[in-house]
Amino acid sequence: MTNEVMENKLKALKTDLQRRLSAIDADLGAALDPDSQDRITQVENDQVLTEMRREASEQIASIDAALERLKHETFGRCVRCLRPIETKRLDALPYTPLCVACAHLSI
Repeated sequence: MTNEVMENKLKALKTDLQRRLSAIDADLGAALDPDSQDRITQVENDQVLTEMRREASEQIASIDAALERLKHETFGRCVRCLRPIETKRLDALPYTPLCVACAHLSI
């Protein structure tokens, strides 16, 4: 996959995540229901949405870092061991900074 194709893929992922964040923010900004049962459900849903928001924000930061690696021509190399990251891994997780071996060390 060329750098241009990968850059477009990363930018599309980022745009999708930003759209999701906007929808999550709109849902989180909704007023709480006055009915206590509905309010409990709404608070539980807000907790899930807050976690989804955190994960999306982390993914956006990872995508931005991958775009920087593309710019500096270090994309596709593990940031820890500097070996090439497997193509299958980049296809599945294009913003990953680690090869499989180093990712397992991080667990």
